[in-house]
This record gives sequence, C-alpha cells and structure tokens, in this order.
Amino acid sequence: MSEHIYLDHNATTPVDPNVTQAMLPYLGETYGNASSVHTFGRDAKVALETSRETIANFINCDPAELVFTSGGTESDNMAVIGSAYHLRQRKNHLVVGAAEHHAVIEPAEYLHHKEDFELSLLAVNSEGFSSADELRRLVTDKTALVSVMHANNENGAIQDIAGMAEAAHEKSALFHTDAVQSIGKIPVDVRAMGVDLLSLTGHKIYGPKGTGALFIRSGVKIAPLFYGGSHERRRRPGTENVAGAVGLATALDITSRRMANDFKHMTMLSDYFLDKVLSTIPNSSLNGARKNRIPQTMNISFVGLEGEPIILSLDMEGVAVSSGSACTSGATEASHVLTAMGITKAVAHGAVRFSMGRATTQGNLDYVLNILPGIVQRLRELSPSYNHAV
Repeated sequence: MSEHIYLDHNATTPVDPNVTQAMLPYLGETYGNASSVHTFGRDAKVALETSRETIANFINCDPAELVFTSGGTESDNMAVIGSAYHLRQRKNHLVVGAAEHHAVIEPAEYLHHKEDFELSLLAVNSEGFSSADELRRLVTDKTALVSVMHANNENGAIQDIAGMAEAAHEKSALFHTDAVQSIGKIPVDVRAMGVDLLSLTGHKIYGPKGTGALFIRSGVKIAPLFYGGSHERRRRPGTENVAGAVGLATALDITSRRMANDFKHMTMLSDYFLDKVLSTIPNSSLNGARKNRIPQTMNISFVGLEGEPIILSLDMEGVAVSSGSACTSGATEASHVLTAMGITKAVAHGAVRFSMGRATTQGNLDYVLNILPGIVQRLRELSPSYNHAV
C-alpha cells in the first residue's frame, strides 16, 4: 500500500496549519478565563469577541446574535429543543426534513415521544430536494419550528432555504437550518436566507473539533438547555473555549478567500470522477442530483453489494471513504436519507460516499478509479445476491 488518500471530508477535515498557529497562544500564555475582569481575562475576552465578529461578518449577522457551542450537534439540539420548550404553551407541532441529520431528527423525535409534540416529516424527492409548497401543506398555526438542512451531508443536495423559511413564517413558525455541510463551501447569508436559527461547526472547514456556533436572530427566544452561569447571554453557560473560537474564526476567514475557487475546482473533480465511475462500473448509480449539489459530496451505489466491504477494501488500498453519515457508521439499517429519496434498501445498502477536500487531486481520483472497478467486480463475484439484484 503506497497511497494514503482521504476522501471522507464530510466526516471531518484536517486542521489547517494556519488555524493551529492562530490557536496556540490561547492554549499557552494567553490562558485567562474570558469572564474574568483582570488583564488575563480581558485578553481572552478580546480574542473571543474578535472571533465572534469575524464569524458574524461571514454569515451577515450581528455578533450579539451568535452563540458559541461545542459543534453542530449541540447547536442543532439547542435550536430544536430550545425553541420547542420556549413556545410549548402556544405551539406543539414541529416539521423537520425527512433527510435531516440525526442531530435534528433525534431531538425532534424526543419531543414527539416524551413531550407530546406533534411531528411532521417534510418529504424529499428522488434527487433529495424538498418543496416549499409541500412545506406549506404541513405548517399550521401550531407549528413552533421548521428545520431543514441547507446542504445534505450524504447526497450534497442544496435546499431552497429562503423559500422554505418564507413558507414557515407565513404561519409564524420559526425556521432553523443546519448549515454544517454548506458553511465555507457555498455562500451562507442569514439575512438573505431569512432564517431564525442556523447551526455551524468548525471541523468540517479545516477548523478544530469541538467548536461551533448557533445563530439566533435578534428577537428570537429559546429556552436554555444548560444552567449555571451568565455566559453567552445566558443562552449557553460554561467557560468559553477561547482557543476553539479563534480556530473557528480563522478557519472561516481562510475559507472566505478560497471558497469560490474551491467550488470551481471541486466541481471539475466531481464531474471527472462521476463520469468515469458511472461509465466504467456496471450497475453503479449516483444517489442525488448532478446539479444544485455540494460538489465535494458524491454518493454512489453499487448494486448487489453492501457498502461496508467496499469501504474496507478501499481502506486496505489506502483510501478512506464512508457509507454516509459518520455518526451512524456500524449501523445495519439502510441510510434514512437514501430511503427517504425512494431508493430501495437493497440499493441503499450498496452506497458509498466519496467526499473531497482541498488537498484532493485528479491524481488521487485516478488512483481510486484504477482500483475501484476491480474491487467491485471481485466482491460481486463473491456475492450470491448480485445476479439476483440485477
């Protein structure tokens, strides 16, 4: 094995060396608690608030509308549960996308099963897109929150968030979007999108793990999930992760300068890879659309196979890929995202997600294209179900 190729950037990304460098002072000599009033604390506070301003500028919000969190999962839970708890005396209905990340679906299901909220799932079509008109049929005067992901983590589908936020607001429902996979890859402007809440994280954009933020539009109130301090305007108590905030802000600052060129480069690589795979490997198919998709994300099914043996075979050749969401790796069920798109469980079980990053080259993809057809053919020859599947 001579190659080491990482094609699982949707799961996490390597930390940019410039991000690491920016964080180091706050892991060393500038170690004060940002809530302390002495010089050590004030130095940390300046770094924290400067980072908040950088992130706020990136998504076009006021710094006071931004709450630091430990990442996308916490931000999603704060948005879903916090909104529901605050509005529960007047509204008891939630709408979430059928293809949402588990960090949205599971808190919504918790509210449904344990807190007596009604729950509706917004369908996706065969390409992974939802409709604002369909959302209008689901939202009622009792809807507290609608949550629809900006760009899907498994198929890359980019949703019409502005149209769906407008549909939610027609019934005075709050609208939240999980922008974990879109931030840094396509423009994210909370004013243009019309959202009330938006989740983001650092480790998908070459920042540190354990860092994230939740945008809460001015005037929107959510119940806190934690208690014990006045930090983050009492919305998220606990000593702030100053180094993490600096890392997140630095990662966004870097991506703001790279985003347009990165998108063009990823689109070129994605088109190249998909054309080669789909034309050289029989009974392979793209799960999702070729257009209006985060190009870094390519979800391909290989009929008659399970995804896991393909992933393990590629790993033995030095190539890292996944079967979809890293949070459900090891699960035996077919991806809920793919089945929501109407893809049969047999085809969904054979799905592999290839997600590229800044360091991905055409040479990397050529290496994969050289070994992947043989892996698929060998596994199909060993599969008693392949001939039946086709």
